[in-house]
Amino acid sequence: MRSNIALKALIAVVCGAGIVSCNNSNNYKNTSRATGWDINSKDGGFQFNSDYKEQEAAPGLVFVEGGTYTMGRVADDPLHDWNNSPTQQHVQSFYMDETEVTNKMYLEYLDWLKRVFPPTNENYRNIYNGALPDTLVWRNRLGYNETMVTNYLRHPAYADYPVVGVSWIQATEFSKWRTDRVNEKQLEDEGFIAENAKYSTEAASTFNTATYINAPTKVYGGNTEMIDGKEVQDRLEDTDENGNPIKKVYPGRESGMIYPEYRLPTESEWEYAALGLVGIRNYNVYRGRKKYPWDGMYTRNGDVKNMGDQLANFKQGDGDYGGIAGWSDDGADITAEVKSYEPNDFGLYDMAGNVAEWVADVYRPIVDDEFNDFNYYRGNVYTKNAINPDGTVKVLGVDDVEYDTLSNGKLVAKNLPGEIAQEAINADDTYMRTNFTDSDQRDYRDGDKSSSRYYQPFQDVDDPSKRMYNSPTYDNFTISDSTDTVENKGYDKEERTTLISNEVRVYKGGSWRDRAYWLDPAQRRFFPQDMATDYIGFRNAMSRVGSKSLNKNKTARNTK
Repeated sequence: MRSNIALKALIAVVCGAGIVSCNNSNNYKNTSRATGWDINSKDGGFQFNSDYKEQEAAPGLVFVEGGTYTMGRVADDPLHDWNNSPTQQHVQSFYMDETEVTNKMYLEYLDWLKRVFPPTNENYRNIYNGALPDTLVWRNRLGYNETMVTNYLRHPAYADYPVVGVSWIQATEFSKWRTDRVNEKQLEDEGFIAENAKYSTEAASTFNTATYINAPTKVYGGNTEMIDGKEVQDRLEDTDENGNPIKKVYPGRESGMIYPEYRLPTESEWEYAALGLVGIRNYNVYRGRKKYPWDGMYTRNGDVKNMGDQLANFKQGDGDYGGIAGWSDDGADITAEVKSYEPNDFGLYDMAGNVAEWVADVYRPIVDDEFNDFNYYRGNVYTKNAINPDGTVKVLGVDDVEYDTLSNGKLVAKNLPGEIAQEAINADDTYMRTNFTDSDQRDYRDGDKSSSRYYQPFQDVDDPSKRMYNSPTYDNFTISDSTDTVENKGYDKEERTTLISNEVRVYKGGSWRDRAYWLDPAQRRFFPQDMATDYIGFRNAMSRVGSKSLNKNKTARNTK
C-alpha cells in the first residue's frame, strides 16, 4: 500500500489542485526542463506524477531481470527435427508467477463468474460453463482415475495443486479476469472506487481496467455510488480559489497506479525464466551451461542432507511415477503441491516437472531470429477500440456477449459486459508503416502464401495441397446467443496432413507424465489451443515498465 504522501502526490498528478507546487526553479521534479514552467502547479498547467518510484510486483509475481541468452539450446536432440535451432535472443525484464496457477486460484475465478453471470440464467449459462476445466482429462481407457475426475479441482486436499484440464483459451480468459480484479482492488485501496464495490457487481455493472482508463464513468454500469470512492468524494467537497468545486479524479496510466495486464508468458520469456542463468553469471558472461532450472547435469540432489532426492516431479521410468512406498523419490505420483521443491535462481518454483505450461506463442518449427531477436513472440493479432459515432469508446452491454465455437463444439465467451469492443485494424491504420502491415501477424514469414514454395507474385494459391501447413480450416463464425447450435456451420472435412496451424500453441516444461528429457527448459511441444490435458497447466506473467533492473544505482560492469 502506498503511503498517504504518495496518494496525495497522485491526486496532484491527475488534477493538480491537491498539492502545492514548489516554485523553486532548482526543483528538478516540479520544474519543466523544456519550458521552465512549474509542473503540478495548483494554478493549473501540466500535471505529472513526478514522485513515481518504480513498478511494484503485483500479487503472486516475482521479478525476473531481463537479459540475453541462447534460446533453443537443448542438451539432447536425438530426432534432429529442426524443432529447436539455437538462436541468440534478448528478453526485457518482466514479472512472473512464483508458482503455477492453482486449483484454489482458478476456483476463485469460477466463483466470481458464477455470482456475476449465474448459469441459471439462460443468457449467461455458457459464460460459466465455458470457463470450467475439463475434469474428464483424468480418464484413461485402461486406468481407474475417477477419484481425480470428481475431486482434483474442488477438494481442499488439492487446493494448492496446479490446475489442469484448462485450455490455452481458458488460460488467457483467466488472465484477463485477474487483471481486472487486481486493478479493481488497487483503486479501491487507494480510495478511488467505493469500498467493497467489488462484492456488489452484477452482469450489467462490472469493472474492466481498459474501460476505467478510457471511460471511467462507464464502469459498474455508470453507477456513481460505486465509481466515486472516498478520495473522489473528499475532493468534490473542496473548492478552488474561485469557490468552484474541484473536478472528479479518475487516475489513468499516467498515475502509475494501474498495473499492466496479467498474461501468459511468451515462449522466450518462459524459457529464459526457467533457466535462471543469473545463477551462473560472472560479471557479464555466463560461466558454463545449465541443462535444468537447477545447477548441475542430473535430476537428483547432490547436497549431503538430501543426497539422491529428485529435484522435480516427473516420470522416472516405465510404471514409475514416484518410487516405491517408503522411499518416494519425488513425493508425488500425479501432480504435487506447489513449492514442493526448491525454486530456481529467479525464485520461481516448478519450472521443470509437476505440470507442463501453456505459453502465449503460436507454434512454428522455427524461431525467426533473422527478423527479430528482441522480445521474440509469434502470435500478434492487433486490434483497436471500437468507437461510437459520438467519439466515445463502445462499451459492451449484457446483450452484446459473443461466443466462439471451438472445434469440439463447446462455446466460450469471447467478451463480457463492461469490456470495450475490439475491432481489427485496417489499411488506414497501417498506411506507410514498415513495422506491421496487417491485423493478424501470426503467419508472418512462415505459413502464409508468400512463404510457400509454390508462391509467385500475383498468383493465387488456394490449392490445399500447396499450403505450407495443410491443417484443416474451419469456417469463422460467431454465435451471439448462448442457446444457438453449431449445426450446419460447415466444418472443413479436408484430410489432415499436419497439426500445425494458427490455432496450436506452444507448451513448455516437463510434467508428472514426462521423462526427464522434457525437463530441459529449451524443449518445446505444441497442442491445440482449445483442448486440455491432465498434464498442462499455466502461470501468468506481467511486463515491467521502466528500468531493466530493480537497483537503478548499481554499476553493472563492476557488480558480480
